[in-house]
Amino acid sequence: MGCPKNEIRHPRPSKHLFLCFSTKFKLFQETENSINVNITKDSLSQFSQLLKVLATPKQSSLTNLEFHLVEWETQLVKHLRMLLENNPTVKRLTFRRNKFNAECLSELSNVLRKNKCIKEIVVSESGIGSEGAAILASALKDNQSLEDLQIWEDSIGSKGAEELSKMIEVNSTLKLLTIFDSKSITSTPLISAVLARNRSMEVHIWSLDHNGKISKMVEFAPENSTLRVYQLDISGACRVACSLGWNSTVRSLDMTGVKLKSRWAKEFRWVLEQNRTLKEVNLSKTCLKDKGVVYIAAGLFKNQRLEKLYLDGNWFGGIGVEHLLCPLSNFSALQNQANMVLKSVTLGGGGTKIGRDGVAAILQFLISNQSVTHFGIYDDESLKPDNIVKIFKSLERNSTLKCLSLQGCKGVKDEQVLQAIMTTLNVNPWIQDIDLARTPLQIAGKTQGIYQRLGQNEKTEPEIDLLKDMAMTAPKNCRVFLCGQQYAGKNTLCNSISQSFSPSKLPYLDQVRILVNPVEQAVRTPGMKIKTFKDDETKISIWNLAGQHEFYSLHDLMFPGHGSASCFFIISSLFRKPSNREQKNPSEIEEDLQYWLRFIVSNSRRAVTQCMLPSVTMVLTHYDKINQQSDSLEASANLIQRLRDKFQGFVEFYPTVFTVDARSSASVSKLSHHIRRRSRTILERVPRVYQVCNDLVQVLSDWRQQNRNKPAMKWKEFGELCQVKVPSLRIRSRHDNKDKVDMRRRAVATNLHNIGEVIYFDELGLLILDCEWFCGEVLSQLIRLDVRKQGSTEKNGFISRKELEKILIGSLQSNIPGMGSNLDADDLIKMMVKLELCCEQDPSDPNSPLLIPSILEQGRWRPQRWQVNSPDNNYVGRRLQCDDSSHMFLTPVKTVVFPQLQVHLHNKIMGLRNQHGASYSLEKYLISININGIYVRVELGGQLGYSIDVLACSTKSSTEMLRLFQHLIIPAIQNLCHGITLTEYILRSECVKNLTPPRFRRNQCVPLQQLKRALLSVPADSIYDYQHTWDSIIDSGSHILGPGFDFARDLLSDDDFREVLHGRYHDLYNLAMELQVPQEDNLDYRPSTASQEITSSVDPTFVGIAKGVEAVLQRLKIIEQEIRDIKQEIQGLRYYEHRLHERSGCTCYVNSREMHVVEDQIGCEIMQVDNITVKCLAPYMKKLMKLLTFALKIGAHLAAGMGEMIPDLGREVAHLIDSPLVYGAAGAAAAGAVGVAAAGNRNRSRNSRDIEQDHRAAQQWLVDFLRDQRCSTGKDIADKFGLWRVRYRDDGQIAWVCRRHMYARGFEIIEVPV
Repeated sequence: MGCPKNEIRHPRPSKHLFLCFSTKFKLFQETENSINVNITKDSLSQFSQLLKVLATPKQSSLTNLEFHLVEWETQLVKHLRMLLENNPTVKRLTFRRNKFNAECLSELSNVLRKNKCIKEIVVSESGIGSEGAAILASALKDNQSLEDLQIWEDSIGSKGAEELSKMIEVNSTLKLLTIFDSKSITSTPLISAVLARNRSMEVHIWSLDHNGKISKMVEFAPENSTLRVYQLDISGACRVACSLGWNSTVRSLDMTGVKLKSRWAKEFRWVLEQNRTLKEVNLSKTCLKDKGVVYIAAGLFKNQRLEKLYLDGNWFGGIGVEHLLCPLSNFSALQNQANMVLKSVTLGGGGTKIGRDGVAAILQFLISNQSVTHFGIYDDESLKPDNIVKIFKSLERNSTLKCLSLQGCKGVKDEQVLQAIMTTLNVNPWIQDIDLARTPLQIAGKTQGIYQRLGQNEKTEPEIDLLKDMAMTAPKNCRVFLCGQQYAGKNTLCNSISQSFSPSKLPYLDQVRILVNPVEQAVRTPGMKIKTFKDDETKISIWNLAGQHEFYSLHDLMFPGHGSASCFFIISSLFRKPSNREQKNPSEIEEDLQYWLRFIVSNSRRAVTQCMLPSVTMVLTHYDKINQQSDSLEASANLIQRLRDKFQGFVEFYPTVFTVDARSSASVSKLSHHIRRRSRTILERVPRVYQVCNDLVQVLSDWRQQNRNKPAMKWKEFGELCQVKVPSLRIRSRHDNKDKVDMRRRAVATNLHNIGEVIYFDELGLLILDCEWFCGEVLSQLIRLDVRKQGSTEKNGFISRKELEKILIGSLQSNIPGMGSNLDADDLIKMMVKLELCCEQDPSDPNSPLLIPSILEQGRWRPQRWQVNSPDNNYVGRRLQCDDSSHMFLTPVKTVVFPQLQVHLHNKIMGLRNQHGASYSLEKYLISININGIYVRVELGGQLGYSIDVLACSTKSSTEMLRLFQHLIIPAIQNLCHGITLTEYILRSECVKNLTPPRFRRNQCVPLQQLKRALLSVPADSIYDYQHTWDSIIDSGSHILGPGFDFARDLLSDDDFREVLHGRYHDLYNLAMELQVPQEDNLDYRPSTASQEITSSVDPTFVGIAKGVEAVLQRLKIIEQEIRDIKQEIQGLRYYEHRLHERSGCTCYVNSREMHVVEDQIGCEIMQVDNITVKCLAPYMKKLMKLLTFALKIGAHLAAGMGEMIPDLGREVAHLIDSPLVYGAAGAAAAGAVGVAAAGNRNRSRNSRDIEQDHRAAQQWLVDFLRDQRCSTGKDIADKFGLWRVRYRDDGQIAWVCRRHMYARGFEIIEVPV
């Protein structure tokens, strides 16, 4: 398709326009969307005209412009600018083999600088050079639309590349950069700029290699964040490494085949330390040597992101391997693995010489690493079969590694290697793949069994309850606990027993006393000691519990667990100190023995189940110094017998008390024989244990010998040991339920703890294998740790964790052998928290300050006073004490429970600090709390600490303070006393107000329940006036506090008093039901106006109750005076024909209807009253009962509608006025219930219900009469009336009979205690 040269038509609309200078002028349409225009070189005017036509503003769909072989002039470029400005649809601009002069390039740069539509520019073989690249870069600095820039074979050089790199630093819209240049140096600045500025730009840079072939130099793909470097010189590689330091776009770096040196590795070390996004680095076949690998290894120490590192095919040796695996290994218990994120590592190659040092490093790495899952050694020729066997042997305890590759390793051959692989796979189910390609073993076709076993490890094994089917056996270890105070002779006795069990070549001479050097006594190391002996197949360990008071807090930890074979020997010296002749009195010996008996009973009660009573044997030492004829021995024997009777049923006493001279082997021989015999007996009685526990004892012993006699073991090490050495506790498949297997292992560890073979801290994941080292060295140092001298503590005993770590390292690790390699400072702090020797202020904060109660100051001897002193203050106090303090105590409060209470209350109060503004301060034996205006003091109750006192002062009511006790303080104390029931006592208010010292207020308390029972026993009108009387306090003849009294209503809270009232209402209701009194819901009953007025005027609150009861009591007093006046008138009357006897007697009535007056009985005085007097008193009694009814109804408002249950007693008294009972013989009242039943023939017409009512009324009259005469107990009745309380054998009825019938009818009755 052609057209005349002098005429140019508008081409048809197209998307692509190709303009090319050639020998002929052509214009043709190549495709539907493209037009190709060929213009001859002498037709520049037509080309200019064409550009003008294309630049005419109109609707156009032109998107791509491509110019071939165009020699640009300034005017043509201007026309191109007009074309681009008027055709915003043009997106792609291509110049192939064009020619530009400097002026044209400058004009073109102006075009590109302002254009906002073009997305892609391609410049190919146009010779722009470095200057053109610089001009183009300057334009693109301002361009914000271009996304794709391609420069092909235009020799931009290093200068042009530097200019383009500056453009990249500014331009953020460019998405694709493709450069092909003959000089490889151009790639370095470009890729460095892209990486340094974190551009998400796809980069492809090509160049010519040394052979003149086109090859890619660098490639960066942002879609997968991968940077591949194919060829770079060392300086370029270093520059690229520097740009990666703070880069965040590269995740994977592949430099395979690039020759690198230690200079580059030095720069790359900084990259590993600084970069936070690099996940994978491939440095295979990069010719790195030992020095370069050392730099990379140094970077791994600080790197926390890299997951894969490939270093195979390099030239480093054993030194490089050792340094490379160092940050991935753990060399001691105190060191943590430096790098925990690297998951995959490869090394090896023909040029790698691993050597002896490298093999040792690989073995240590495989044993201790906890992060690497893939490890590969490729094409190695230096490893021998023995080295391969060691490698697989080290994998037996590695539960982290999943894949091991030994491709091409020449040492993987022979049967010993195959056997080692199979053994490891039987033990280690976590290995998923072993790559043995191109190894001699694989070439020989011997790897089939290996892959078959790997397939079996993938299968799920059927679950079996291993512990359920595990063999049981009798225990072989019995623990003997020597309990006693200081200077009891436990150490000397233990040495003598040891000599009896295992005599040395220089035996103890019989009857020869080995005197302990006084200097040795002075420097004796305090603490718990453990000695172990063998008696045939029985292992006997003697645990010498420390007698110093500060060690009492650790005794609970040593107490034997459930079902443990153990016995207790309580040692007490007959003298106060071995250096003098001051003999103990019996009370001191009793105190020593009783303390340890209480300790044993208390800890036994804490156990969930108790299969047998604790076995206790008593031993008295220094027997040689005492006169055997003295009375003190007999007194001591008597007190021991009393203790036996007292604790019978709580412990099992051995009947013989041993009296020994601890320094004499002859004197101790009988005791040693008893220990042997007693241990065997106990081992036969205790429950059986798992056989695996006995097996593990030997396994643990072997492990200690192989690990330099390590005294402690981490839980991970224990799991690895079970996996390798104990098939019954082994994980057989990687799909097994790990939690169940771990639970079985923990059950076995707990069993080992209970039988005394180890000390197991479950929460800490720690097993103490050397109990003697731990108890005698570690715990002794912890309990005596003096933080105040070595560090700065904050107020209230707080110390920072870092400060405590420094103190523990300085104090313990330097003084205790083997401490540094077994327990670090963090373990010790966790242990102190577990034993509650300290607590964390904020458990959620790992750097929280620690509270150490033992460093608190002693403030008991300073003057004590309340923080507030106001006449409106109220004071309350409560004491919590064991309900059976003669047998148990709080184990003990002074050293265990009270420090734990400080810890628990601290955590609770800190949680309420923001809500109630609570404050908290501590002293040695005091906790001070201020919460919501209530000041609380929690104090230790006594020297040995059998109780805890809680005191409070506030202007608020006693009820509010006591509610705080019940909701906060008392539950915290009870939670610390598992298995022990605490009794609550009320402290004297005057002692609380004056803060009387605990030793003086020991007896100034009354049990809470006792006071409640006392209120229930008094008459109803006296319940508010009941007073509790306190004795005086006298010390050494001087009066500390005089006698006094407190109203019971003031000592009790509203809640407690309400409970008493409810009890009283309940009793009255039962009485009304027994009397069968009609209730108010009876339609015949109409309340009087007075009763309605009183009832309606009462406010149903405690204040209203108090006012109502006070008004009732005032009226009762008036009526009481009126009754006294009538009584005086009655006494003056002389005209009554019938009088009652001056004294009332009692008759004896038996089932055979024999009845007679009991002779020689004392009887009770009664008032001389007849029926007329009763009738005169009835109106007053009616009023009295009506008022009592109102008083009861006032209180009943609080009992949820219990007012309906209260009968109208006034109405019932009114019935008595007309009752035939009044007209009967007055003697019937004195005769009791029988006389009432026989009160005249005119009563025969009454129905049975009325008779039953009168019968019950008479019974109640008798009960009330006897109570008024202070004859309310069975013993009083027996004394006054000469009667015995008996039960009939046939029907079980209770009766009172005289002495004659007691003996005459002895075959029919049984005496019942009164």
